[in-house]
Amino acid sequence: MKKVAVIMGGYSSEYDISLKSGQTVIDHLPKDRYETFAVHIRPDKWVVVTEKSEYPIDKNDFSFQQDGQNIKFDVVFNAIHGHPGEDGAILSYFEMLGIPHTSASFDKMALAFNKKNTLAVVRSYGIPTAKSIFLHQQDALDLDEVINQIGLPCFVKPNRAGSSYGISKVYHKKDLLPAIQKAFKEDKEIIIESFLEGRELSIGVIKYQGKIKVLPITEIISENDFFDYEAKYLGKSQEITPADLPADIAERARQTAARVYEILDLNGVSRAEYILVDGEPNFLEINMVPGLTAASIFPQQAMAAGLSLSELFANAVEMAR
Repeated sequence: MKKVAVIMGGYSSEYDISLKSGQTVIDHLPKDRYETFAVHIRPDKWVVVTEKSEYPIDKNDFSFQQDGQNIKFDVVFNAIHGHPGEDGAILSYFEMLGIPHTSASFDKMALAFNKKNTLAVVRSYGIPTAKSIFLHQQDALDLDEVINQIGLPCFVKPNRAGSSYGISKVYHKKDLLPAIQKAFKEDKEIIIESFLEGRELSIGVIKYQGKIKVLPITEIISENDFFDYEAKYLGKSQEITPADLPADIAERARQTAARVYEILDLNGVSRAEYILVDGEPNFLEINMVPGLTAASIFPQQAMAAGLSLSELFANAVEMAR
């Protein structure tokens, strides 16, 4: 029976969300095939958490001592949203130790987590995207030049953050600087992106039994001005799976999503966001550790494809490398 370390928590604003995702994985991995361990990754400690106690991880080999036994893991299931799981930082450590994990390789995860770099790569392959400007915290800022290049309304978002933390939709020049300052609280790098008018699609893609598989498309209709934190986690949105799209447009979206996954050389689970403009899916960003609770979009898509959470998570473990 494989020993699976489900890593969760992390060092970002998404800590609590990650704990919920990790617990969902533990609840659904088949008990007759896998022995699962909840491993909480925190800035101050890495620990295996049980109902009765917690056990410190030995970072020399990612093992722990329990009842006089030294326990090592066969595979790591990555359920950390944000740093250090989704950006690949902790995955480079597992790769050095030779422990398989359920995500793409650390360098591909780092690329996908960085919005600026991801956009540069997919654009080079002809994938449509919004216009954008990249800013570092130390860069000189000319608000008129930003508006001249990007237009209003626009989106301001951290370059490396998830769950819609730090994102603002800006309609007026007077609101642009506060939005930039808000994004810089999450990351020292930000993206300012032109607004695309169209239907918002979320498309899950996985490596299933060794092949790229596109899951049923979700259309997101937010009650708020955009798909922000409230819309994602507090029920302020409709998530329609499968999306009601003309067959040719749905096929175009599936092909684009599969192509992006292939271009970025990914492994494991992913969920990417697109805006449909004149029938053409425009790529926004990709999430390599999407929410995994039963209420999250990605598991909804898997279930619409006829995959149970048990099958989905077991496949991720078997595809680990």
